[in-house]
Amino acid sequence: MIRKLTVLAAGALLGASSMIMMQSFAANSDGDTYKQLAIFGDVFERVRAQYVTVPDDKKLIENAINGMLTSLDPHSSYMNAEEAKDMRVSTKGEFGGLGIEVTMENDLIKVVSPMDDTPASKAGVLAGDLISKIDDEQVRGQTLNDAVSKMRGEVGKPIKLTIIRNGVDKPLEITVIRDIIKVKAVKYRVEGDIGYLRLIQFTEQTYDDLQAAIKDIQSKIPADKLKGYVLDLRLNPGGLLDQAVSVSDAFLDKGEIVSTRGRDQAEVMRFDAKPGDISNGKPLIVLINGGSASASEIVAGALQDHRRATILGTQSFGKGSVQTIIPLGDNGALRLTTALYYTPSGSSIQGKGITPDIKVDQPLPDEYKGYDVNLGESELKGHIKGNQEDDKGSGSAAFVPKDPKDDIQLNEAYKLLRGEMANAAFPPNPQKGVPN
Repeated sequence: MIRKLTVLAAGALLGASSMIMMQSFAANSDGDTYKQLAIFGDVFERVRAQYVTVPDDKKLIENAINGMLTSLDPHSSYMNAEEAKDMRVSTKGEFGGLGIEVTMENDLIKVVSPMDDTPASKAGVLAGDLISKIDDEQVRGQTLNDAVSKMRGEVGKPIKLTIIRNGVDKPLEITVIRDIIKVKAVKYRVEGDIGYLRLIQFTEQTYDDLQAAIKDIQSKIPADKLKGYVLDLRLNPGGLLDQAVSVSDAFLDKGEIVSTRGRDQAEVMRFDAKPGDISNGKPLIVLINGGSASASEIVAGALQDHRRATILGTQSFGKGSVQTIIPLGDNGALRLTTALYYTPSGSSIQGKGITPDIKVDQPLPDEYKGYDVNLGESELKGHIKGNQEDDKGSGSAAFVPKDPKDDIQLNEAYKLLRGEMANAAFPPNPQKGVPN
């Protein structure tokens, strides 16, 4: 039946001649479905023949496919070859490029910061530089994504940047040789007797970066002085399921981490922890807010259910669905929601989110009030319905101050680890009595 449907859908796109074939199949199948496909084929032909301008057939078909998929949920979509390539780059966590963080300012590309030890920093690109041309092509009129795509490319291939720099009379021309850029999935620092770990996204690099960060922290703080760790998952939109499992496993000795269930409720996949805790059982606080979603909620839910960590902050977003990437012809791909995931206690967070053990609000500054502060998380705006009727997510405001001194949630976590927070305690015996 699936093969027939694929053939018939393609036939509908080819025009009226395919209708005969479609009708012959319909005689032995679900007639209503094929009648609707016949209507689609008729509409497609009329658009091609009568629309005021000559339409692009490829775009028409892609938009039709995306219309079908987005009617299911905002996370299912069709990706053409270029979009599929970008998706693979983002999950891989490394690409051929220059090594600069950029934004758009006055129709020019502004360098926010060159990454350390990358081609851009070695070539002399500085924070605050404005890129006006890329290989002699004007940046004005291009989108940020277009410009970024042009700067990425084949490793070893040069690119010429025309740069406007404050205090320099005329534009500079800097040639940069592209190299492999590895985007750090984990940022960390030592805060006296505490290790701070911020997980930005769950890419192929996340667990390795986490492991290296903890090892470095342990080398800088003696074991008898180390109070514990803060695992910051705020504003983390998720990513790869296997990385969420690995990160959870890093702090657990045994027990279920997460399970997934598809259309057939009898088909359940379970992921379990293996012995070994890379933090040596040190106290752990996990920070979450309304921008914590998907893979970050898997980690928070697993550590909470196993009473391995104290969850502090505000309600997480509540995206509990799993998307499968299905390769299609010509290097395109189908991103399809195929399952929901469940925490070790058997709870689905779809449309609910993770409720923190200790609720600590981070007030929004006046200049942000009235705006959506889930910056960069457009994928999280709306998703398939769970047990609640609201399918727009239940997460709280997602704001994290740039200056740690203003970060109320983070400072409360530090107080808790140092025993300075009144009426609060860690889960008892975090490595014992773990549910299986």
